[in-house]
Amino acid sequence: MSSMQEAQHAIQQDLWLETPDGRVFARVWTPAVAMHEGPQSPIVLFHDSLGCVELWRGFPARLSASTGRKVIAYDRLGFGRSDPRSDRPTFAFIAEEAERCFPAVREQLAIQRFVAFGHSVGGGMAVHCANRFADACDALITESAQAFVEDRTLAGLQEAKALFEQAEQFARLGKYHGDKARWVLDAWLDTWLSPDFAAWSLAPVLPGVGCPLLAIHGLDDEYGSPRHPELIAQLAGGPSRAEVLADTRHVPHREREQAVLDLVAGFLRAERQAGC
Repeated sequence: MSSMQEAQHAIQQDLWLETPDGRVFARVWTPAVAMHEGPQSPIVLFHDSLGCVELWRGFPARLSASTGRKVIAYDRLGFGRSDPRSDRPTFAFIAEEAERCFPAVREQLAIQRFVAFGHSVGGGMAVHCANRFADACDALITESAQAFVEDRTLAGLQEAKALFEQAEQFARLGKYHGDKARWVLDAWLDTWLSPDFAAWSLAPVLPGVGCPLLAIHGLDDEYGSPRHPELIAQLAGGPSRAEVLADTRHVPHREREQAVLDLVAGFLRAERQAGC
């Protein structure tokens, strides 16, 4: 079945959720055809620093169809259709997502067990969620996640900063975030480029992740070398593996969609067969 055909076999639902800090927009994809007997823990997607539900595009529907699992994505506060934020993120914002917003999303959607899947900074948030809710997280998938602040990370950010000084590039951001676009861009660049953020790392959190872990990364990722997935897999407290895709940059699920779908579906199928 092609990716386009698979996408037609997932049913989409939009929801608004209340959190302690504001209203959050969420979207749920449910496979139209059950592939397995018994309940399947849903996959929760955590977007990148400039991302939102819409920017996942067709990937969640195809992920739902190819894995036979419900897929859930939500716009973090300040992003996409969710309520705006007036405050700037603290340097602990990655950990805070697992402490404040995700628990509210989980409660309102009645998510018992889950698979965490995060792209870029969302990968770091997924790591924190897998650590904080270790008893409920069945598996963790990181894609293009940063494990620390690397020279390549900073160089990529500087290039992005120059790119978004162009009016047409900034306008593209506004298409997805509306009046919040400036906040989204500044929150990303000002945080990651701050000298006070330079010591940030996932190293203290990873040993507390006991579920099976798959770390996907592009060999040519402009925001991080293959050292990131290697470190994530090396420091994780449970079974783990890193997959580095050749000729791939920072968005494997867009650049190499079928390869990512195959990796994730195979990984989750193996973990299910192993009883995880």
